[in-house]
Amino acid sequence: MATFIKLYEENPNPKQVAEAVKVLKNGGLIIYPTDTVYGLGCDITSVKALNRIAKIKGIKLEKANWSFICKDLSNLSDYVRQIDSSTFKLLKRCLPGPFTFILPGNNQLPSVFKKKKTVGIRVPDNKICHNLVEALGNPIVSTSIHDEDEILEYTTDPELILEKWGNLVDLVIDGGYGDNIPSTIIDVTDNIPVVVREGKGDVGLI
Repeated sequence: MATFIKLYEENPNPKQVAEAVKVLKNGGLIIYPTDTVYGLGCDITSVKALNRIAKIKGIKLEKANWSFICKDLSNLSDYVRQIDSSTFKLLKRCLPGPFTFILPGNNQLPSVFKKKKTVGIRVPDNKICHNLVEALGNPIVSTSIHDEDEILEYTTDPELILEKWGNLVDLVIDGGYGDNIPSTIIDVTDNIPVVVREGKGDVGLI
């Protein structure tokens, strides 16, 4: 059964953040809160962990469309081809926030993502997320955890998340009740914003 820790967004405990980061660095999987729904994530550099997530989600790793959770836009050029100034201004306006931006990937992507032409970038407005990524030193590759309930779609109660996912992951972070509305997805691969999915993020900012 996964380790279960409580973190408070206002002031995440550094020792517990370090505990979660240790799991990530050892190739483990965590479930953690974001500014939208709870996410299932791993260190971007761990192929073993990425394959575990692919197996859980029932897809081939090379076909996965997951987000890279970043602490800010400073390491954008590590994974994304050069974007124009209007696109960068859009990202600055919306992030941190409940948006996923689909951007053109570059040739520095980790080997398992080399064939992908695009990458989803997220910078959640959540201190737990921010502290995890900052302490890890790499983006967290993340995917939303879905529920079989067709009405709710996303599980919001951390204890229920532990009950359902505890045997599949290594650590679950209780960051309080999550949201059940996912991020708004914006495709800017052609420098013209296209709303792919309207979620929590205000499309009026686009």
